[in-house]
Amino acid sequence: MVWYTYALKSEKDHTLYIGMSTDVAKRLKQHNSGKTVSNRHHAPFEVIYTREFQTRYEAREHEKYLKSGIGREFLKSL
Repeated sequence: MVWYTYALKSEKDHTLYIGMSTDVAKRLKQHNSGKTVSNRHHAPFEVIYTREFQTRYEAREHEKYLKSGIGREFLKSL
């Protein structure tokens, strides 16, 4: 199964959200419909970054990197 690490940017206040999923389009719909409690007040979102991985473990490790200081700086530069 293919996994993706993704980053979303709030169109409302430019907040970043970083996550992982097997279906980024479905997750974006969930985020924008308010079904994700942690960030429903920041919707709507746009996808600013995705990367594909062959395992959940690899996707999770990359998610952790993106949530680090260096990873967040990388995302802000996009």
